[in-house]
Amino acid sequence: QVQLVESGGGSVQAGGSLRLSCVISGYAVSQSCMGWFRQAPGKERERIAVIDSRDSTGYADSVKARFTISKDNAKNTLYLQMNSLKPEDTAMYYCAALNRPWCSGTWPYWGQGTQVTVSS
Repeated sequence: QVQLVESGGGSVQAGGSLRLSCVISGYAVSQSCMGWFRQAPGKERERIAVIDSRDSTGYADSVKARFTISKDNAKNTLYLQMNSLKPEDTAMYYCAALNRPWCSGTWPYWGQGTQVTVSS
C-alpha cells in the first residue's frame, strides 16, 4: 500500500532555510509525477512544486527562485529545499504522488503533512 511520510518541518526565522523530505513506500517515485503542496489556516491548498519522472520541474510563482524540488529514485524520497523563507510561507506542507508519469490529473496519494513556521 502506498504511504508518504513527510519530515523536516519546524520553526525558523525569516531568511532561513529548511529541507523537507518525503519517503514513499509501496510506490516508485520514478514512475510518477510527485509534488509538494501547502495550506495555511483559512486558505486554499496551494500546489507549490512538481517533478516528473524525467526530473522536469514546475513551481508556483509564490515560491519560484526560492524553493527547489528534487528526488532520489534510489532512496524513493522526494525533497523540497526552501531558502529565503518568509513569514507568508508558514503552512502545513504535504507531499503527494500522482499515479501517472505526467503532472496532471487527480492526486491519489498524500502524506500527513509537516508544519513549517517562519517568524519575522
